[in-house]
Amino acid sequence: MESKFLNKLKPYFGVIFLQFGGAGFAIVAKAALNQGTSHYTFAVYRNAIAALLFAPFALFLERKVRPRMTLTIFLKIMLLGLLDPVFGQNMFYAGMNYTTATVTSAMCNLIPALTFLLAWILRLEKVNFKKIRSHAKIWGTVVTVGGAMIMTLINGPVLGLPWTHQSHNATSSSNSTDNAQHPVKGAFMIGAGCLGYSLFYILQANTLKTYPAGLSLTALICTFGSLQGTALTFMIERGNTAIWALGWNAKLLAYVYGGIVSSGITYYVSGVIMKEKGPVFVTAFNPLAMVIVAVLSSFILAEQMDVGKVTGALVIVIGLYLVIWGKSKDQREVELITQQQRKLDTDILPTKASEADIVNGSKSKAISGSDVV
Repeated sequence: MESKFLNKLKPYFGVIFLQFGGAGFAIVAKAALNQGTSHYTFAVYRNAIAALLFAPFALFLERKVRPRMTLTIFLKIMLLGLLDPVFGQNMFYAGMNYTTATVTSAMCNLIPALTFLLAWILRLEKVNFKKIRSHAKIWGTVVTVGGAMIMTLINGPVLGLPWTHQSHNATSSSNSTDNAQHPVKGAFMIGAGCLGYSLFYILQANTLKTYPAGLSLTALICTFGSLQGTALTFMIERGNTAIWALGWNAKLLAYVYGGIVSSGITYYVSGVIMKEKGPVFVTAFNPLAMVIVAVLSSFILAEQMDVGKVTGALVIVIGLYLVIWGKSKDQREVELITQQQRKLDTDILPTKASEADIVNGSKSKAISGSDVV
């Protein structure tokens, strides 16, 4: 009973772990970009490191369970390598150069809503407007995105927490000044990147149905993503060899951390959870990363916490609860249907067995009668 309860909690622990990993990556990635890192090489190195680390594990651990590669699966993996490692990441990082951090954070929270909409259209997510659980999933997604917007766009009075200091407020506000020359262009690029992420999650969930080897799929996505990203970088940054330089600095830390956590582990763990819960469940927790960053920044960087952040965090928690409740009811319905099907199968089998016994008995009587004659 206890192990069954823990198994049910594993997906929740998994998505929360991913959000902690994403929050950490946001910090190291920002430090690397501030040092003038090219977003093209950032994506290439990040995915190349993930491919090199995960490929040996995939070759060894999944050698007996890896499905046969078909043309359809190959094309899907190529498209997966293009959607997130190349398109999504480059559009996202490029957009950050044209708009403010506020707009960037706000638009990133479009991912849960876009994923839910796409999953609904493609019938990967069950929605029945007559059921309360479907309303809970829809409104939970809306509330979660709204909470993230509140955290981003509304400040309010500063909370006088003992571990923060007053001088940081002026610094942070000056750093967040809009120096962007093309905010609309930046917002469009970030929005396109979010769409790429959502399409990636949808296609990943679909690919795992025919290619369930998660480690192998992760290694292949990162490999093809790195190769396609390299080709794109050579075309755009032709002759600029300085962007490929490596050193013992924040850039290298961001490459390694991003490759291990944000590409390799994230792709694999997301895939494992998607098999059971679907892509909507995974992306619904994305705004939680904002809460984690806000809390960690308050303790580690002594950033001040205001009423807007606290209110937004509470709204996010409420929205997540609604989504989790709706998904749990969906899961319960699936379990009940499975149990009923198994019971029906067990009821049919004895009936068939008894019919076979009657037929065999009749045949034996006929044979014995013919012997007497």
